[in-house]
Amino acid sequence: MKREISYFRSVLEQYLNEHHPEMTDSASFIESRAEEALTVYADAVKNGSSHLEAEELANEVLYKGLHFSGYDMIVEVLWNEFSEEIPQGLAERLGAILLGNTAVRKSIAKYSPDDEFDGKPEYDLLYTELTGVIRLVIERNELPVFGSASH
Repeated sequence: MKREISYFRSVLEQYLNEHHPEMTDSASFIESRAEEALTVYADAVKNGSSHLEAEELANEVLYKGLHFSGYDMIVEVLWNEFSEEIPQGLAERLGAILLGNTAVRKSIAKYSPDDEFDGKPEYDLLYTELTGVIRLVIERNELPVFGSASH
Protein backbone atom coordinates (compact mmCIF):
# COMPACT_ATOMS: atom_id res chain seq x y z
CA MET A 1 0.00 0.00 0.00
CA LYS A 2 2.62 2.51 -1.11
CA ARG A 3 1.51 6.13 -1.25
CA GLU A 4 2.62 8.67 -3.81
CA ILE A 5 2.53 12.44 -3.77
CA SER A 6 -0.39 12.46 -6.21
CA TYR A 7 -2.49 10.62 -3.61
CA PHE A 8 -1.86 13.23 -0.91
CA ARG A 9 -2.29 16.07 -3.39
CA SER A 10 -5.62 14.65 -4.54
CA VAL A 11 -6.88 14.08 -0.99
CA LEU A 12 -5.92 17.61 0.04
CA GLU A 13 -7.44 19.18 -3.08
CA GLN A 14 -10.74 17.39 -2.42
CA TYR A 15 -10.71 18.51 1.22
CA LEU A 16 -10.00 22.11 0.24
CA ASN A 17 -12.77 22.05 -2.37
CA GLU A 18 -15.25 20.92 0.27
CA HIS A 19 -14.10 22.97 3.28
CA HIS A 20 -11.75 25.75 2.16
CA PRO A 21 -12.79 26.85 -1.34
CA GLU A 22 -10.76 30.03 -0.92
CA MET A 23 -7.57 27.93 -0.89
CA THR A 24 -8.14 25.75 -3.95
CA ASP A 25 -5.97 27.95 -6.16
CA SER A 26 -2.96 27.78 -3.83
CA ALA A 27 -0.89 25.30 -5.84
CA SER A 28 2.29 25.96 -3.86
CA PHE A 29 0.54 25.29 -0.54
CA ILE A 30 -1.05 22.11 -1.87
CA GLU A 31 2.21 20.83 -3.33
CA SER A 32 4.33 21.58 -0.25
CA ARG A 33 1.76 20.11 2.14
CA ALA A 34 1.43 16.96 -0.01
CA GLU A 35 5.23 16.58 -0.12
CA GLU A 36 5.44 16.99 3.64
CA ALA A 37 2.70 14.39 4.18
CA LEU A 38 4.42 11.94 1.83
CA THR A 39 7.72 12.40 3.66
CA VAL A 40 6.07 11.75 7.03
CA TYR A 41 4.32 8.69 5.61
CA ALA A 42 7.51 7.24 4.07
CA ASP A 43 9.58 7.91 7.20
CA ALA A 44 6.95 6.28 9.42
CA VAL A 45 6.84 3.14 7.26
CA LYS A 46 10.64 3.02 7.12
CA ASN A 47 10.73 3.25 10.92
CA GLY A 48 8.37 0.29 11.36
CA SER A 49 4.92 1.86 11.49
CA SER A 50 2.08 0.07 9.75
CA HIS A 51 0.66 1.69 6.63
CA LEU A 52 -2.44 2.67 8.61
CA GLU A 53 -0.36 4.30 11.35
CA ALA A 54 1.78 6.04 8.73
CA GLU A 55 -1.30 7.37 6.98
CA GLU A 56 -2.68 8.72 10.25
CA LEU A 57 0.59 10.59 10.85
CA ALA A 58 0.59 11.90 7.28
CA ASN A 59 -3.01 13.08 7.66
CA GLU A 60 -2.06 15.07 10.77
CA VAL A 61 0.44 16.95 8.61
CA LEU A 62 -1.90 17.20 5.62
CA TYR A 63 -4.77 18.77 7.59
CA LYS A 64 -2.78 20.83 10.12
CA GLY A 65 -4.37 24.23 10.52
CA LEU A 66 -7.33 23.26 8.33
CA HIS A 67 -9.73 21.72 10.83
CA PHE A 68 -11.67 24.95 11.34
CA SER A 69 -13.35 26.20 8.20
CA GLY A 70 -14.86 29.65 7.96
CA TYR A 71 -16.72 28.44 4.89
CA ASP A 72 -18.26 25.52 6.81
CA MET A 73 -19.32 27.84 9.62
CA ILE A 74 -20.92 30.29 7.18
CA VAL A 75 -22.83 27.46 5.50
CA GLU A 76 -23.89 26.16 8.93
CA VAL A 77 -25.21 29.63 9.84
CA LEU A 78 -27.07 29.83 6.53
CA TRP A 79 -28.60 26.36 7.01
CA ASN A 80 -29.57 26.94 10.63
CA GLU A 81 -30.48 30.61 10.79
CA PHE A 82 -31.63 31.38 7.24
CA SER A 83 -33.22 28.09 6.21
CA GLU A 84 -36.56 29.72 5.38
CA GLU A 85 -34.97 32.42 3.23
CA ILE A 86 -32.13 30.55 1.55
CA PRO A 87 -32.48 27.02 0.12
CA GLN A 88 -29.87 24.55 1.32
CA GLY A 89 -28.33 24.09 -2.15
CA LEU A 90 -27.96 27.84 -2.55
CA ALA A 91 -26.41 28.17 0.91
CA GLU A 92 -23.24 26.41 -0.23
CA ARG A 93 -22.80 28.71 -3.22
CA LEU A 94 -23.66 31.79 -1.17
CA GLY A 95 -21.24 30.61 1.55
CA ALA A 96 -18.32 30.83 -0.87
CA ILE A 97 -19.39 34.35 -1.87
CA LEU A 98 -19.86 35.48 1.73
CA LEU A 99 -16.43 34.13 2.63
CA GLY A 100 -15.00 36.81 0.35
CA ASN A 101 -17.00 39.60 2.05
CA THR A 102 -14.80 42.02 4.02
CA ALA A 103 -17.10 42.18 7.06
CA VAL A 104 -17.34 38.39 7.23
CA ARG A 105 -13.56 37.98 6.88
CA LYS A 106 -12.95 40.57 9.63
CA SER A 107 -15.35 38.78 11.97
CA ILE A 108 -13.60 35.44 11.47
CA ALA A 109 -10.11 36.95 11.75
CA LYS A 110 -11.01 38.64 15.03
CA TYR A 111 -11.25 35.22 16.69
CA SER A 112 -8.06 33.67 15.24
CA PRO A 113 -9.68 30.24 14.85
CA ASP A 114 -7.34 27.26 15.08
CA ASP A 115 -7.72 23.50 14.86
CA GLU A 116 -9.39 23.27 18.29
CA PHE A 117 -11.63 26.31 17.80
CA ASP A 118 -14.96 24.47 17.55
CA GLY A 119 -14.59 23.28 21.14
CA LYS A 120 -14.01 26.76 22.55
CA PRO A 121 -16.60 29.26 23.87
CA GLU A 122 -15.43 31.71 21.18
CA TYR A 123 -16.94 29.40 18.56
CA ASP A 124 -20.44 30.29 19.76
CA LEU A 125 -19.54 33.99 19.86
CA LEU A 126 -18.31 33.87 16.26
CA TYR A 127 -21.40 31.93 15.19
CA THR A 128 -23.63 34.60 16.71
CA GLU A 129 -21.57 37.42 15.23
CA LEU A 130 -21.61 35.83 11.77
CA THR A 131 -25.37 35.45 11.97
CA GLY A 132 -25.70 39.20 12.48
CA VAL A 133 -23.10 40.11 9.87
CA ILE A 134 -24.67 37.82 7.27
CA ARG A 135 -28.12 39.30 7.99
CA LEU A 136 -26.67 42.80 7.41
CA VAL A 137 -24.89 41.76 4.22
CA ILE A 138 -28.10 40.25 2.85
CA GLU A 139 -30.12 43.35 3.75
CA ARG A 140 -27.57 45.95 2.63
CA ASN A 141 -26.95 44.26 -0.68
CA GLU A 142 -30.63 43.55 -1.22
CA LEU A 143 -29.86 39.92 -1.94
CA PRO A 144 -32.94 38.03 -3.06
CA VAL A 145 -34.11 35.52 -0.49
CA PHE A 146 -36.86 32.98 -0.59
CA GLY A 147 -39.70 32.80 1.87
CA SER A 148 -39.19 36.36 3.10
CA ALA A 149 -42.13 38.61 3.85
CA SER A 150 -41.01 41.21 1.31
CA HIS A 151 -42.31 39.35 -1.76
